[in-house]
Amino acid sequence: MSQYPIIRHRRLRYNPIIRDMVRETVLAKDDLIYPLFVVPGSNVKNPVKSMPGVFQMSIDNIVEECKEVRDLGIPAIILFGIPEHKDEKGSEAYDPEGIIQRAVRAIKTEVKDLVVITDVCMCEYTSHGHCGLLQGEEILNDETVELLAKEALTHAQAGADMIAPSDMMDGRVAAIRKILDDNGFNKIPIMSYAAKYASGFYGPFRDAAESTPAFGDRRSHQMDIGNINEAIREVEEDIKEGADIVMVKPAGPYLDVIREVKQRFGMPTAAYQVSGEYSMIKAAGANGWIDEERVMVEAAFAIKRAGADMFLTYFAKDLAKWIDKTNK
Repeated sequence: MSQYPIIRHRRLRYNPIIRDMVRETVLAKDDLIYPLFVVPGSNVKNPVKSMPGVFQMSIDNIVEECKEVRDLGIPAIILFGIPEHKDEKGSEAYDPEGIIQRAVRAIKTEVKDLVVITDVCMCEYTSHGHCGLLQGEEILNDETVELLAKEALTHAQAGADMIAPSDMMDGRVAAIRKILDDNGFNKIPIMSYAAKYASGFYGPFRDAAESTPAFGDRRSHQMDIGNINEAIREVEEDIKEGADIVMVKPAGPYLDVIREVKQRFGMPTAAYQVSGEYSMIKAAGANGWIDEERVMVEAAFAIKRAGADMFLTYFAKDLAKWIDKTNK
């Protein structure tokens, strides 16, 4: 007999079934939201070089992808659109016949029981790649908010189940809530990118969404990477304006922010495991430096453990398959 008794926690680790029974944090398919990039054309499936396994897809292929996502048990997708034409006002963002609006209608017609969330921003649609209207090199907040509200309304009219403003303009949640309510869409929830940091982890996304700024950066409206109290103020303001779900972006480098937001407000809290987080794991896995699946799962557990009720991830399909495998 050992001189020292096996400690209580260790006794619970030896049997894998018991270990799973007492696990404090559990990953489920209901946690997952899968981002998709929609482009014009037919039968288009362009690989994003900086994001292995991620594609820009035309609407016909997006519909087929959504069927696979639904069949895997993933409950929701979020759509990002790349328009056929860009201009200084990002006019295709709020065109009722824009790329996202047409994609939403097609998905809702062909794929049942899948929540369709739409990203609301201007950066993919403007010729300069910034998130709103410009005066010189300055973004005009109030004028941009008016267009974001119009964009959100066209998404709801097309059949979107949830609206997700990602622009970080002041007052946009209130404006979107008002225009939706005024037009009979009071049951459509808003998932606000409430604490969106000016992060270097967005690089591969800008390849996928073709939204790299033509000049400067987005630090005037996205959050300073050193601030957490500011994040709390931003989240609180979005909640007051009518946000139903608040999001922290990126996820992995800001786990402390996720935890603080969840504990402070108790609101449904989302996190976005962004393109840079995804691409680093994929690249290291491809080079044999890490066990890609193990690190993918560990990163997902970290996000959930920090307090996220749901998270956007390009690993959603792989995580769903892992969940199926481990539950056999």
